[in-house]
Amino acid sequence: MADLAWKILSSNYVHRGPWATLRADRCEMPDGKIVPEYFVLEYPNWVNTVAITEDNTVLMVKQYRHAAGIVSTEIPGGVIDGNELPLDAAKRELLEETGYQFDDIELLATVHPNPATANNVTYLYLAKGGRKVSDQNLDEHEELIVEQLTIAEVKQLLLDNKITQSLHCTCLFYALMKMGELS
Repeated sequence: MADLAWKILSSNYVHRGPWATLRADRCEMPDGKIVPEYFVLEYPNWVNTVAITEDNTVLMVKQYRHAAGIVSTEIPGGVIDGNELPLDAAKRELLEETGYQFDDIELLATVHPNPATANNVTYLYLAKGGRKVSDQNLDEHEELIVEQLTIAEVKQLLLDNKITQSLHCTCLFYALMKMGELS
């Protein structure tokens, strides 16, 4: 099978920002064709976690998502800061967004949110046995409402298409499969 990778001939940064950077690459395909401008979004890596409390409820968060113009039901998660390890970012995000601490956290999968246009990865975790240890400690522009739902309620939200953030659906799928909750 022929090598499918493209060769980057040059790169030009169109925009650099704290949450997203846009790069235009000039590429050569394996057959010699030139792609004059292929736009790549450079995002930081992310973590998302299905969080199960010691009472066996699932922590979900509701928040407004401006780009889509919706109030979204989601799982806790966020950006990995600098050289932070993904597991440490998952623990930090859980504590910041929900006030819950988890000691039993396992990596479920690593996925590419959109490999056609973005260069980042998302680490998907399952956390169990969480206990409330503090209030939320949200970022300046974050407003989250924490909800505790049963596993059955979360499954119904998925079936009713009420959880629409695709990476969160993916993490829930892996977690429910790991917990033997898919039939």
